[in-house]
Amino acid sequence: MSANQKKMTMAVIVGNRGFFPDHLAKSGREEILSALKSAGMDAVALTPEESKYGAVETREESRRCADLFKRNRDRIDGVIVTLPNFGEERAIADALRLADLRVPVLVQATPDIAGKMSIAYRRDSFCGKMSACNNLRQYGIPYSLTTLHTETTDSPEFTGDLQWFAAVCRIVKGFRNLRVGAIGARPAAFNTVRYSEKILESQGISIETLDLSEVLGRIERMKDNDDHAQAKLATIKKYVDSGNVPGAALLKMAKLGAVIDHWMAATEVTISAVQCWTSMEENLGVVPCTIMSMMSNELLSSACEVDICGVLGMHALQLASQTPSALLDWNNNYGADPNKAVCFHCSNLPKHFFRSVKMDFQEIIAGTVGKENTFGTCVGLIKPDPMSFARFSTDDTSGKMRGYVGEGRFTDDPLNTFGGAGVVEIPELQKLLHFICERGFEHHVAANLSTVASAVHEAATRYFGWEMYYHGHDNGAC
Repeated sequence: MSANQKKMTMAVIVGNRGFFPDHLAKSGREEILSALKSAGMDAVALTPEESKYGAVETREESRRCADLFKRNRDRIDGVIVTLPNFGEERAIADALRLADLRVPVLVQATPDIAGKMSIAYRRDSFCGKMSACNNLRQYGIPYSLTTLHTETTDSPEFTGDLQWFAAVCRIVKGFRNLRVGAIGARPAAFNTVRYSEKILESQGISIETLDLSEVLGRIERMKDNDDHAQAKLATIKKYVDSGNVPGAALLKMAKLGAVIDHWMAATEVTISAVQCWTSMEENLGVVPCTIMSMMSNELLSSACEVDICGVLGMHALQLASQTPSALLDWNNNYGADPNKAVCFHCSNLPKHFFRSVKMDFQEIIAGTVGKENTFGTCVGLIKPDPMSFARFSTDDTSGKMRGYVGEGRFTDDPLNTFGGAGVVEIPELQKLLHFICERGFEHHVAANLSTVASAVHEAATRYFGWEMYYHGHDNGAC
């Protein structure tokens, strides 16, 4: 487990119904706890001393279970309901209602064995799972399902489901009371990244603004030998090859990074979106790309052009995969291949994305403000890897959140361009592009070198209630 990866804790509810073989509840509890331990997760569960076999069947056991969960509320990332036999559906739902954790719930049922269908070993979990889910639906408690209707806790399917569910839990927890920094005003030419603060606030997402004049003022007052600036300068030089960049420009970037770091810590902001075009270049004389690249690489996602909804997509993918995300343009066709496109930015892509990377100047803006004012971009090709993409947006006319997710791969196709770019291949790409244009989505998309679209979709639809399209799946917008 890396320094960025926090050990997860799952609350466990073991279902039991007395006129089924309750020895299965005993072994079922042991099996789920063993599976969680193997997955590197902690568990919070009733002990056999606190209820019969540590399972939940009666109203009193539901209350004890809820009290245990409430005492551990700050630790718990999600709840796993395991059904080693039919299970008492009311007790399960009552325990969740009384605990009121508001975290994702995964329902797992253990399969019967064809040769063990006598009264001594018959589980009926196949049927009991339907009853448990029916009650959760009645209680208004959202829940997730395993890949197979029934699967053993030591199966490859459940191992995969557990990792997927952990990603869902990280997203849900990571968006709770999320604070996002908007550094500078939206560039005038980018109407496409407009968004509704009020819709985001209704989802528990707060925006903390910082005027760019305040940033520039703090930089101007900062001495060249300031400890924070010098520490940031050393970090920049270690992070990326900057041998062809003037020292004065590097120091400006270091001061910018120090100011942003201090402000984010003071305001408890987790992720950010930064103004670039073209105030930063005209008034500071550098681009913020390297500083933003470094933040994203440290899992503090940062998007350019004050694209707040764009950085939310980056954050969701990063929480799911525990690896850095980037914000890209759906930018160019790639020859005549209908399933390939060029994804590009100027760029502030995290180092994690590149085959190799160096710092250079921003070729697009240089034509307007001069090369000497545009140093700080991270230039290179994106490495060939599987990728997931996501886009969230505030739909102001309906007052709702909406978005889309999907998966593809970055290829090793040749590409002669500047900035940070890669060729992406996505099945039925033309269908996705039609969807983006028909629904009026932005040209920016968040990307991550992983396959976590399913977890992002589950969190957004099941637990946030957002309208999402999952490209490549026949669910449409739900």
